[in-house]
Amino acid sequence: MAYPFQLGFQDATSPIMEELLHFHDHTLMIVFLISSLVLYIISLMLTTKLTHTSTMDAQEVETIWTILPAIILILIALPSLRILYMMDEINNPSLTVKTMGHQWYWSYEYTDYEDLSFDSYMVPTQELKPGELRLLEVDNRVVLPMEVTIRMLVSSEDVLHSWAIPSLGLKTDAIPGRLNQTTLMGTRPGLYYGQCSEICGSNHSFMPIVLELVPLSYFEKWSASML
Repeated sequence: MAYPFQLGFQDATSPIMEELLHFHDHTLMIVFLISSLVLYIISLMLTTKLTHTSTMDAQEVETIWTILPAIILILIALPSLRILYMMDEINNPSLTVKTMGHQWYWSYEYTDYEDLSFDSYMVPTQELKPGELRLLEVDNRVVLPMEVTIRMLVSSEDVLHSWAIPSLGLKTDAIPGRLNQTTLMGTRPGLYYGQCSEICGSNHSFMPIVLELVPLSYFEKWSASML
């Protein structure tokens, strides 16, 4: 999860988030090079009085500064489109979980099981145990197996919500009357925190998400105990 005064992204926990971090670094380097070049040209124009008339009105220069930005945009667009298609692709999920947004809590249903569903409310501050995080801890965590392709079905029963976990690169809108889906696969065990990322009313800040990724053997024991 994030720590105070953090400037960058959270550590990636899924292949999609790793690709997003690589794309972010790739794009940021291009922006840094363009900014450095523009700053250099501006400082050069302010510090020298030498001008070249043929340079200011030349077909070759205009051709270069038209084609070069187009090439730069292609270098940014191609990796971006690749990641977009990767995020939409769902390959034979091993588990399906449906999450519904309410005012102001989440409910989860493991559709592959007979009767495995529960509501997840934020734990009030006065009921927190030592080590638990204020405004981020819930009474029922979402337990999922790691290194398994999972399909999340996201919807809402009242107003717009958004189911988001930054370290997994997930942010899916929960829209009443519409079922959105996203793919989730964690690469390491742990607790991962998120929050509703769509302003949904007065208690919008009080419906956190806690995802617990565990080994498959532990998940089987947990699911058997919940049935």
